Amino acid sequence: MDLGLKNKRALVASSSRGLGYATALLLAKEGCRVAINGRDESTIKGAAEKASKETGTQVEGFAGDVSLPNVPEMLVQQTAAAFGGLDILITNASGPIPGSIDSLDEAAWQKGIDLSLMSHVRLIKAAMPHLRKSDAASVLAITSYTVKQPIPNLLISNSVRAATAGLIKSLALVLGRENIRFKSIMPGWTMT
Repeated sequence: MDLGLKNKRALVASSSRGLGYATALLLAKEGCRVAINGRDESTIKGAAEKASKETGTQVEGFAGDVSLPNVPEMLVQQTAAAFGGLDILITNASGPIPGSIDSLDEAAWQKGIDLSLMSHVRLIKAAMPHLRKSDAASVLAITSYTVKQPIPNLLISNSVRAATAGLIKSLALVLGRENIRFKSIMPGWTMT
């Protein structure tokens, strides 16, 4: 099936394995040039090489922890430099630690917010100048089905991922007028 992705340029955050990697691989199979990301440099370089070899498409691997304030901007700039721009941004991050209101301290909450909300905000903010130049700009935020149905003991994830879904809905309302599409993807357990 041709999804019209040939020669589009994408960045998929947190994609050295799992759902992020599966998403990047599918994009590459459709002919999209893809930048993938993970915290470990050797792991992400190996994943990029494997995806490129399997698909015959340009796949670049960039290391960095998306929860750190300076990394999202760096990833977007590396992607735009490698591909000459950016058309598709898929924001993704691992989940915060589990716990209850009694067991989670403020540092855990802040780390969860940086990981599961601010990483999306920072990636989108950094990507906007490039997306505004694209004729096919899309932002897909991978959150969790816990946005709709919370899971016990995942208090930070349940709370912060709902905030991310609100962010994406808000951006869709405002930036849809500029032909930039925003969607949340709320997966459940996924076999990858």
